[in-house]
Order: sequence, then structure tokens, then C-alpha cells
Amino acid sequence: MRAFAAQHGAAVVFTDHPRHAAELARHALAHGSTVVVAVGGDGTMNEVAGALVGTEAVLGLVPSGSGDGLGRHLGIHGSPAHALALLLSGRPRSIDSGLADGHPFFNAAGLGFEAEIAQRFNRLKRRGFFRYLAMSGAAFRHWQPRDYTVIQAGRSEQMRAFTLAVANSDQYGNNARIAPGARIDDGELNLSAVPPVTWLNAVPLVTRLFTGRLAGATGMVLRPGERFTVMQATPGPLHTDGEVHEAGTTIEFQVRPQSLRVMCPDFSPPAKNH
Repeated sequence: MRAFAAQHGAAVVFTDHPRHAAELARHALAHGSTVVVAVGGDGTMNEVAGALVGTEAVLGLVPSGSGDGLGRHLGIHGSPAHALALLLSGRPRSIDSGLADGHPFFNAAGLGFEAEIAQRFNRLKRRGFFRYLAMSGAAFRHWQPRDYTVIQAGRSEQMRAFTLAVANSDQYGNNARIAPGARIDDGELNLSAVPPVTWLNAVPLVTRLFTGRLAGATGMVLRPGERFTVMQATPGPLHTDGEVHEAGTTIEFQVRPQSLRVMCPDFSPPAKNH
């Protein structure tokens, strides 16, 4: 990493406290940087991208987290060498971003079980996909679905959900496609409400999640839209790209079309014209 940066006249700076990545990205912008590279997981990506959104600067991704949902969706996932090579051979692509209760997100945000798991996962000293699965399995035994009211374009809908995601890409990470068919540049977000999970439907739902077939699951709710208002009975955690915030009883989700430039492979599909 250092050798690559030195070869191309870039500096490598390490973070040492929460929100430091955002500070470093803003500092780089102030000093004329046109490409700012985030090396890390979805949380690091979120901080750096949040500083670049709405600017002409380009985000470079070197994913090294446990999920890497945005990188996988954009075709950036792989070895660090692959991601670094894309900084030279790729092309900037404009993508959408979202706001959840005022917090920016670029891959996915959500309430319910996924926010609870994000909160627990962030407390772990050692992480990884299999630790995530083990922790999720343990939490599942005691989790109860929640009731939500979703308002979209003046229409109100009641739903009981195990977890409720609002996604920008098609997946959480690790190819778990919570919003199959979602596009990251279509000017819309994708609300996915997973029905209450039991020991009978758990395996079929997980299978559909990892094979991109959630749309066919009984009780699954999938809604595209530019804005959603989600109401819940009591305050609780909200995650944005895995970072956890305390949310109230009313949470606003909205899209910011074509608001972030990301260096992507040349084979990435072209952005949708609006």
C-alpha cells in the first residue's frame, strides 16, 4: 500500500479515533485532492464517502471489511492489488446515496434485527463473516419482530417485520442480496421488509437471501422509492452502513441521486440517464 501510494504521489494516513476518516477526507479535499481512497470496511467507506458526497472528488475503494457490500455491488471486491489497480484502470461513475434520519449511507441502512446485530457486531474485538453468523444465530433465538408503518407517496402501509432495510445497492455484503435487482444509480432506494422468521421458514429465507430470490418469499415486502417515512412504536437503533445511531419513533429515508463519484471497473454498467 505504501509503495503504491509513493509511486503515484499519494500519502497514506491512518485513522486513530472514530470519525477520523471523515476529518482526513475533508482535509484532503481542502488541499486539492481529486481522488480520496478509503481502505477498510463499510464504516470507513461511509465516513470518507460522506465527506465527498456532492463534490467532484472521486472515491477510491480498497475494501477490507467483513462484508464489503458496496464494493461487491460495484465489482470492486477482491484482493487489495485488484482494488489498487482499478484506481489506475477504472473510470469515475456517479452513484446515488441515501439519508436515514439525517445520516448518510451508501450501501444499506436499516431497523430491527439488522440494527441490533450491527450494534452487537461493533462491540466485538474480533470480527469476520463466521463470527457474524454465530452472533446472529445466538441473537435470533430471542428476537421478536416489530410493527412498522411505512408511508410512501402519501400511501400508508402496516407491516410486521423481522428486519427492515432501506438499500441503495442490492446487498448487505458477502452477496447477501437484501434488495435483488436494485440499481445504485436509478434515483431510487429499495425498502425490503423481511417477514417474521420462524424455525420453519428460516432456512428458505436465508437460501433466498444468498441466491438473490427474496422477491419470491412469502410475506416479503419490496418497495422502490425516492423517500420513505418509517414509524415504529418505540425508539431503537438504526444502522447506516453498519454504523449504529439511536433513532426515534419516526425515521425519514430519502435518496440523493447521482451524489457521489466512485472509481469503478470499466465493465460497470453505465449510469442511468435521468
